[in-house]
Amino acid sequence: MRVESFSLLCIVPMILSAACVGPTGSAGQTGVRFDISRLNEEGLQGPPDGLTALHYEYCIPDRPDIVREVSAIDPTLEIHRGSPGRIGCDGDELLCLGHTRQTRFREVLQELDGHPEIHEIREAFFE
Repeated sequence: MRVESFSLLCIVPMILSAACVGPTGSAGQTGVRFDISRLNEEGLQGPPDGLTALHYEYCIPDRPDIVREVSAIDPTLEIHRGSPGRIGCDGDELLCLGHTRQTRFREVLQELDGHPEIHEIREAFFE
């Protein structure tokens, strides 16, 4: 009985840690703060007669090498200097906007999520 209890105590944490796998398949990457399952294969959401792309935002350091890296990942990238966005970029960071209306949107989000300088990606809302 004690051996079974010990085995269960060892197995449960392993199962729970597997549940924390991020969209890239690596544990600990949970920077995407919206549900991409609501998007269709074209990266659009909403009713059939009103499909729209999902816009997202994130911050990166204001460094040319990082800008080049992120630009190579996301062809929809728009950089807004001097704006914190809703996500709250610091003064030494750049606000980055992108959207899911692209053929590889899932892969793009996975690569952005795996980038060491991107800590979270949030849905962007425009008013």
